[in-house]
Amino acid sequence: MAETVFLNGHVVTVDANNRIAEAVAVRENRIVAVGTTEEIKRWITPQTNVIDLQGKSLLPGFIDAHLHMTIYGTNKLGVDCKARGIRSIEELLAALKEQAQKTPAGEWVRACGFAENGMAEQRYPTLAELDDVSTDHPIFVMRTCAHHSVVNSRALALAGYDRHTPDPQGGRIDRDEHGNLTGFLVETAHMKMFEQAAFTEAEYREGLRLASEDFVAAGITSIHDAGGYGPENFRVMQKAVLAGDVKVRIYAIVCSLNQSEEFVRRMIDAGMVTGTGDERFRIGPAKVFTDGASIAPTMAMREPFTSRPDDCGILYYEQDELNTILGEAHAKGFQITAHAQGDRAIDMLLTCFEAALAAHPRENHRHRIEHAGVSSPDLLARMAKLGVVPIPNPAFIYDYGDSYVRNIGERVRHMFPAKDQFACGIVAAGASDSPVTDFNPLIGIHAAVNRQSKTGQSVGANQRVSVPEAIRMFTWNGAYASFEEGQKGSIEPGKLADLVVLSGNILATPHDRIKELKVEQTMIDGKLVYQRQDEEVIQA
Repeated sequence: MAETVFLNGHVVTVDANNRIAEAVAVRENRIVAVGTTEEIKRWITPQTNVIDLQGKSLLPGFIDAHLHMTIYGTNKLGVDCKARGIRSIEELLAALKEQAQKTPAGEWVRACGFAENGMAEQRYPTLAELDDVSTDHPIFVMRTCAHHSVVNSRALALAGYDRHTPDPQGGRIDRDEHGNLTGFLVETAHMKMFEQAAFTEAEYREGLRLASEDFVAAGITSIHDAGGYGPENFRVMQKAVLAGDVKVRIYAIVCSLNQSEEFVRRMIDAGMVTGTGDERFRIGPAKVFTDGASIAPTMAMREPFTSRPDDCGILYYEQDELNTILGEAHAKGFQITAHAQGDRAIDMLLTCFEAALAAHPRENHRHRIEHAGVSSPDLLARMAKLGVVPIPNPAFIYDYGDSYVRNIGERVRHMFPAKDQFACGIVAAGASDSPVTDFNPLIGIHAAVNRQSKTGQSVGANQRVSVPEAIRMFTWNGAYASFEEGQKGSIEPGKLADLVVLSGNILATPHDRIKELKVEQTMIDGKLVYQRQDEEVIQA
């Protein structure tokens, strides 16, 4: 009969009718029945594992439709400013020096999660300060947005950057008034340095193992990996999945943070196409970057930033360049997507989709927009007409909402506009963009429902959605974004047994306390891979 049953619960099925059930039966790796507790009791045998939910919510496993698994995991191997609570340049330099002392000469010393506006000094470390830490090691300090960094002289030399190096298209190598490099790198100049500071295969594997442990503890059963270190990232990720080091299911977006165009072309030439793979690891869309970050901000805007009236952000490509790169991928059968945060960049990407579909019509393409930050009504209308799937990041509202209000003013009414997306019939899949924000899906759901920053400031309250809608963004919609809604994303017979048990009834929890809920159990493929007992964490 059933190997596992969940009884006496509040089962949020996320089916077409948003049905609430009481119990679920699982056999092997599939859901075999959903119904009342009395109905599901019929599936019990002496060998069945019976889990009494005691009124707690059982949800489909969470799907994060855009995060950087390898980057998050390898960040844990260096100086993580967020995790350590570093709040001053002095503390950062001390942590880097400590890291350098235990790192062999010539190897990289890295820091992540840095935010200059979170430092007591309200600035970045200088080139001289980083050189004082070490000139025997290249030092790389990445901003929390992952679009900027500051490095020491050794790192600049390894990347081939000097006072005569021109700024790359879509980026900037910062210089002082005398033309000397400051060590501060923006967008594509940073992306090249990011790849220069790559890890060993052993470090990648350890980072992926650590990331998988953290993700399943948060109830995440599937991720869409948004890229990182190029082909090596893909190769090691597949090895880790095959070895069982990675438990979450992966939809791997074809993207490298440096030279993404080259990586996309290499994958096209290799004969890959979206959907190749199996239920554990599958090739996703081809992706490039069109603009900068929303929180720096460097995203490409139609009108200047409220905080900087002479600045409209950064574009990586001209329209014809973007059309050529992604148009070829579309023609060869790929789902296509791009990082696009500002309304100008989103406009450009939609124009690219329109050109690609006019040249090579295709039904059910589900082309995506990663982030789709400032999405005004005219852009939403085009998304709906084309059948585009945006991938918003509600947790950004919670973490960075104050900066959005400061930098774009009233345009926060259209920042990650979940309510308008639902109203337009657009399937928007929720994502964290971890490590840029916390990967905990409950924070994303909390932010989509409340639309408040950490400080309590309202950030586009007109875009608040209901709790069931927010849950759908992080479950069924995520499955739809990877063409897998027939296999997962809701609790229905025949679907994969990817499930998560919460510490309470999410639909009865006060909206302002949703983020306080905990994940108690996570099931992937019919097996419990995580169980929480009081404050003790047990990994299966």
